[in-house]
Amino acid sequence: MNSIPIDLFHEIFTRLPAKSIGKFCCVSKQWASILDRQDFTELFLTRSSTRPRLLFAVQRYGEWLFFSSPQTQNPYEKSSLALAADFHIKLRLDEGYYRCEYTSGLIYFSGTKSQVICNPITGQHAILPKADRELRSFFGFDPIDKQYKVLLINKIGDDERAYHILTLGSGIMRWRMIQCPFTHYVYHTCKRICINGVLYYLAGLPDERYKYGSVGVIVCFDVRFEKFTFIDGECFTDGHNTILVNYKGKLGGISMTYDKSDVFELRICVLEDVEKQEWSKRVHFISRMREKVIEPWPWNIYVVGVTATGEIVLSEKYTHKPSYVYYFNHERNTLKSVEIQGVGEYKEWFNQHRVYYAFSDHVENLSFDDSEQLKSSFTQ
Repeated sequence: MNSIPIDLFHEIFTRLPAKSIGKFCCVSKQWASILDRQDFTELFLTRSSTRPRLLFAVQRYGEWLFFSSPQTQNPYEKSSLALAADFHIKLRLDEGYYRCEYTSGLIYFSGTKSQVICNPITGQHAILPKADRELRSFFGFDPIDKQYKVLLINKIGDDERAYHILTLGSGIMRWRMIQCPFTHYVYHTCKRICINGVLYYLAGLPDERYKYGSVGVIVCFDVRFEKFTFIDGECFTDGHNTILVNYKGKLGGISMTYDKSDVFELRICVLEDVEKQEWSKRVHFISRMREKVIEPWPWNIYVVGVTATGEIVLSEKYTHKPSYVYYFNHERNTLKSVEIQGVGEYKEWFNQHRVYYAFSDHVENLSFDDSEQLKSSFTQ
């Protein structure tokens, strides 16, 4: 071991999965000290970003199961394609309803009883301090200072809101109050995304408070400086059916609607100019019969995200054997199905179970590994 240069050591180990790194930390104190160094974890994250994966979070009998599969870089190379999904961990949370968000390799669970940060590859997790009267919370990452933060919106009264922030990895975790310069109302089904250190989410203005699904603004929260601004949200006519996405580094929104036929509509909006608030818009109609994809369609399909090359990823809400994801290239107006082997192997009621969440462009992250804040919950 002493004869291997440290740079070569890094080259070898950055090519391995995160689960293997966790095992090799147990080989010796020397290996553990090298693999735990900041320069290695940052290099591993950089390398992992070049091989993005699809991450699946499945709930089954009070447990959350995490799988991931390679994300196809060019799904149009072959006429048919199948990829194997790797099972990572099981995580048991308190009973209750949980929302699930993803940012830079970590999962954030916001529930009726607790908020939890989880690394879906290693199984380590942190239970956040309890917050009273939570209305909505969001998970963001600052790539400059390498900090994860949770933005919490509390309801004080019918027309009053309090805003708190919690920074992970900063010693004792605690909620700090911050100020928001404008009034807005966050809906229960509000969608969000974090792009280059800015957290975006849809909200309604005071005069639109009781209009179902209306979008008055897109709130922009700078994770590093903890400042609020907003963008006019008139391009999104239905906030409940709109998914915010990272479209080649730009903020985008995709709404999906369908009727009783086998055709659904995808409406794509991309913010081309932030200062002028100029959007490009496209509408596509996708037919099951034309594309020759599997049943059931389209009620079982939802938008996951967008790959770095611009393909829109769609997944199934309920898995079965075989399970599929779909890549839609809106520039070519083509749809390609990719079989995901492994997720549908887990049988449940009616031979199906619910993929509550799926995430595109997942990267394996080793940097969030503070033993004082994280508890190991790794189970096979």
